[in-house]
Amino acid sequence: MSCSGESIDTQEFIQIKPMILSQLKNAKYGVSDHGTVELCHWTKKSFKNDGDCYKHKFYGISTHRCMEFSPAGMFCENRCVYCWRPMEFYSAMKMSPEKVAPPEVIVTSLMEERRKLIMGHYGDPRSDKTKLDESLLPSHYAISLSGEPTMYPQLPDLIKYLRGLATTKSIFLVTNGQEPEMLERLKNENALPTQIYLSTNAPNREIFELVNRPKYKDAWERWNSSLKILSRLDTRTVLRFTLIKGYNCSDELIPKYAEMIKNGNAHFIEIKSYMHVGRSTNRLEFSNVLNITEVRHFAKELARQSGIYLVMDESEMSRIVVLQNQKRFTNRWISAYASTN
Repeated sequence: MSCSGESIDTQEFIQIKPMILSQLKNAKYGVSDHGTVELCHWTKKSFKNDGDCYKHKFYGISTHRCMEFSPAGMFCENRCVYCWRPMEFYSAMKMSPEKVAPPEVIVTSLMEERRKLIMGHYGDPRSDKTKLDESLLPSHYAISLSGEPTMYPQLPDLIKYLRGLATTKSIFLVTNGQEPEMLERLKNENALPTQIYLSTNAPNREIFELVNRPKYKDAWERWNSSLKILSRLDTRTVLRFTLIKGYNCSDELIPKYAEMIKNGNAHFIEIKSYMHVGRSTNRLEFSNVLNITEVRHFAKELARQSGIYLVMDESEMSRIVVLQNQKRFTNRWISAYASTN
């Protein structure tokens, strides 16, 4: 049933192809229509009190109560060389508005798929049963996982729907920047999430196309439009760098990155090494991974040359360093939907 009480014919919604669906299920994804959900490595570790995601250390996010999902599981405009998701199966470049599942259907269905994934952990004697019980009602939503969520035409309504749930404390959105019009819609429709991440991995068009392998001819311009939009959004913003040795992280590139991040003026910059996992191992080598010392060097030099960022924290295990904007300062700890001003 829809919110209005009218029945919804789910057969009309976009469906993930059976062959891909089978592979996703084998990889422990939950799938409903075109949406996907997963229990990430850190969520499962948190169930056993064996560590938390760096988002907990950096921003105070409760790892075991995080629901990572995507309303566009098999849709993306890029074919990034470092992507560890099954992007070889991505095909369509648009999601027909009349064929997408509405927010309440996506969330309700994926919540049930997530519950099924959690149930298996109750049989593990190492699991903290209190945490498992709490995890069934998420307090944090990470709209990322596979695919590009800004391709989902009803994203503003989805974020507002999540915001209206009783246990919601925060919502993160990760985007590749290829749909700047959707970022404008989020702003204009009062649907901004708690924190927006813009994937950042190139200081110029040549490297951008090498790393992202975009399908749009104007992909570099689209990304820069998104960067400009982020600079003036009234919500927390993050540029998330993925550094790939031999591709995009030489010292000679840092001045160009420094100029770029000043234009973006994001509240935080997360600088992370590429990790040799998943499908990316078919395209890159382990030698493309940076060690934490190399990540620290890049981060510190970028902060120095920017003149407005300082190192805030790091996670050695995740090979990530986070910088904080001293000019556009906001408290690192999440206060749901609080203004950054």
